[in-house]
Amino acid sequence: MDNELTALGIIFTEFYYWITVVIMFLIHVGFCMYEVGASRHKNHMHTLMKNTMIIPLVTITFFFFGWWIYFAFPNGPGFIGGLVEAPHATIYSEAMAPHMGAGDFNGWERINGVFWAAFLLFSWTAASIVSGAVIERIKTSGFMVLAVAIGSFFWIIDAAWGWHPDGWMVQVLGYHDAYASGVIHGIAGFFALGVLINLGPRIGKFAADGTPRNINPRNPWLVTIGLFLIYTGFWGFYVACNIPMWDVQAGDGVFYSATNIYLGPTTLSGITFNFLMSLSGGLMAGYIVSKGDPFWTYSSGLAGIIAASAGNDLYHPIQAMLIAAITVPVIYKMHYWVERRFKIDDAVGAVAVHGYAGFFGMIWAGFMLWGYPSSPNTEYAAINPLGNFIGALIMCGVLGFIPGWVIAKILKSAGMLRVPPEIEITGLDIGLHEADKADEQGIINAELEYVRSRT
Repeated sequence: MDNELTALGIIFTEFYYWITVVIMFLIHVGFCMYEVGASRHKNHMHTLMKNTMIIPLVTITFFFFGWWIYFAFPNGPGFIGGLVEAPHATIYSEAMAPHMGAGDFNGWERINGVFWAAFLLFSWTAASIVSGAVIERIKTSGFMVLAVAIGSFFWIIDAAWGWHPDGWMVQVLGYHDAYASGVIHGIAGFFALGVLINLGPRIGKFAADGTPRNINPRNPWLVTIGLFLIYTGFWGFYVACNIPMWDVQAGDGVFYSATNIYLGPTTLSGITFNFLMSLSGGLMAGYIVSKGDPFWTYSSGLAGIIAASAGNDLYHPIQAMLIAAITVPVIYKMHYWVERRFKIDDAVGAVAVHGYAGFFGMIWAGFMLWGYPSSPNTEYAAINPLGNFIGALIMCGVLGFIPGWVIAKILKSAGMLRVPPEIEITGLDIGLHEADKADEQGIINAELEYVRSRT
């Protein structure tokens, strides 16, 4: 930093991403509260600890290889080129530790850690989406494998392909997904669907004739607060998908702007309009279609944001609202149709809210933004319906559903996927409860012995 103006820009960018991480942390707090509120009392601690352990598992693995994948895989590798060198993202790089001086890292010395952390919080979100769908019957060991697979491998591959400024899907297909309708939500939702097919429904979910029974949230207040925290954390999510200050006309002029993830110009003002309008459209539609059901009303607010997220950098606010309002009834109906037809027990509606809404969000963006540039690079394909549809199939099917199904199938064959029926019926917290009872009885016995010794 050789002058005050350069220093101000660098430090502002560093602080900008640091703040987004702080806000996004609320997403994980919200997921923990939401899932515990949705589970029955006998499974509370297992549900909480399963989601909590996403933090160390995904953080460590994302540090070792997830961050490198994003920068090394934009060409596939093998689709339009080979691996890309990423010297700042390897675990032995000086830029992956405190670094005060200049180097050969093109400015990554200062923002590497905070930008890594922003992407890491996206990774936690991907794993948490799967976590909610499978509560009350999955083994912790099996879930840990799934969390690392989606959180540190598959989602970051699709980010390299379709969320990198030079990703092959952006270049060849004109793929556009500014706030991750597919890159995070679609892939995680369909990964969860692949897992659920192998995991099977909770005992008692379906009657003998196949009719589904409602297993309602046991603490609706906790679910409500959890979802509002997810809404709050989503502000940081949106902001972290932007570059705060970039010369978008560096080749033929100077024009500084906030940009989307593809380095195309947008404004924080515009995305603020669209975030709140898509949230509101989703909430209103959810309230109407569910006849005021609180669980689906709050979940539909999140689904509305996700449905509009692919194009919320460029949509008009009314477009964002209508996309949310139209998508929510569709995914609501799809959830119950899939549940009845295929006996899929998605405990929190994660496949619908994230998977189906994310898929439709990509389709909407392809049509609504048809002809817009996918990148400031004029040689790349423009945004178009076919490109986004193919992108949706890649995100949701190739990198989402198929890996989720295959990994879960292997875990099931190895006996690592589902707890035994007797444990599920008693509750996954049985070991903890037995220990508490033993301690409680031990304390009672000690107290009685103390009283006897004093008389």
